Amino acid sequence: MENPAQNKAFPVSWDMFHRDSRALAWRLSSEGEWKAIVCITRGGLVPAGIVARELGIRTIETVCIASYHDYDNQGTLKVIKPIDPKVIDLEEGQGSGVLVIDDLVDTGKTLKVVREMLPKAHYATVYAKPVGVPMVDTFITEVSQDTWIYFPWDMGWQFQPPLSKDTAG
Repeated sequence: MENPAQNKAFPVSWDMFHRDSRALAWRLSSEGEWKAIVCITRGGLVPAGIVARELGIRTIETVCIASYHDYDNQGTLKVIKPIDPKVIDLEEGQGSGVLVIDDLVDTGKTLKVVREMLPKAHYATVYAKPVGVPMVDTFITEVSQDTWIYFPWDMGWQFQPPLSKDTAG
């Protein structure tokens, strides 16, 4: 069964993703003094590494949550690895001074689970869809809810068909 969201494709190259992740770091540089990053795996690993480098943050923790059990459907959320309590207890506790980074906020369900763990953290994503925007504090690019983002780690070198089915070679 084809996912209707895949009808609008937004392919992201490595160069574009790096540029957008650096733009995220630039925006976050004026938002506070960050003690640690918690990245939501797997999508948050790459932007968290870039943000950490740009902002000089050395403490990087992961929270491992599985939501897309296949590439067509978002399934039940499952916390595979929780956040280290040492990171949760930084500063005033509950995530104060912590950046939570992910590649995308789609429905906001994943960020909602992490917000329960770190209610005082700052939530940042590179990309955001309208339904998820209320769950994120900072993001770079908003795309429509019915757009499927193809991240560079999901793509190989192949032809991309045009949006219009009426386009002739």
